[in-house]
Amino acid sequence: MAIELAGRPHRVPEGSSLADLLAALGHAPQACATALNGDFVRREQRHATRLAEGDRVVLVQPIVGG
Repeated sequence: MAIELAGRPHRVPEGSSLADLLAALGHAPQACATALNGDFVRREQRHATRLAEGDRVVLVQPIVGG
């Protein structure tokens, strides 16, 4: 199934959740914030959030420093 990840085409298996996508990309759940089609998705909602054809996913990793 085709989605858009950070503005680029990306393929995921049918039935994938947002949590599945993060795991497949090697991201720790607490390492980034997620948005799906412009809406913030809380960490505890990622397993229940199923991806659909054409969804737009954005991952934001916090920058630490000073």
